[in-house]
Parts: sequence; C-alpha cells; structure tokens
Amino acid sequence: MIKVKIGRASNQQINFLEVKGHAHSAEYGKDLVCAAVSAVVTGGFNNLNNIDDYEVILKEGHAVFETYTPFDAHDETVIETIV
Repeated sequence: MIKVKIGRASNQQINFLEVKGHAHSAEYGKDLVCAAVSAVVTGGFNNLNNIDDYEVILKEGHAVFETYTPFDAHDETVIETIV
C-alpha cells in the first residue's frame, strides 16, 4: 500500500510530504501504479525552483519533502499538484 503523510504550516502551505510504500498491483518491475506515483513525485521535486531551500529525500519506495521556510507561488503549485 502506498501511504502519504501531509503536514501544513499555520499559513496552510504544505511543509511536510512523505510518500512511501508500494502498490503491489503487479509483480516487481511491472507495477504501473508505483511507476505513476514515482513519476509524479520525482518529476514534481525536479521541477521545484528553490530545491536547495528544502530537505528532499528520494529512495526506492520512499520520498520525503520538508521545509520550515515559506516558498514561492511556483513551488507551492508544484507541491500541491504532487498531492
């Protein structure tokens, strides 16, 4: 099962996003659900303007985004789109 945890700051911006697990909808290497989730999350993180301002961890089956500083409108749109 793919699990998603989301945290929001007092200004309602997402300041924490964790995606982990596997869909197990097909055998390893052929799971299109996992591939789709990985593509959206990785593609989104790669599209962030200010990547150095955030903690981003990408490992097989696990992605984490965390920030304690507000981000610009573009990066907010990217993170909201991932969710």
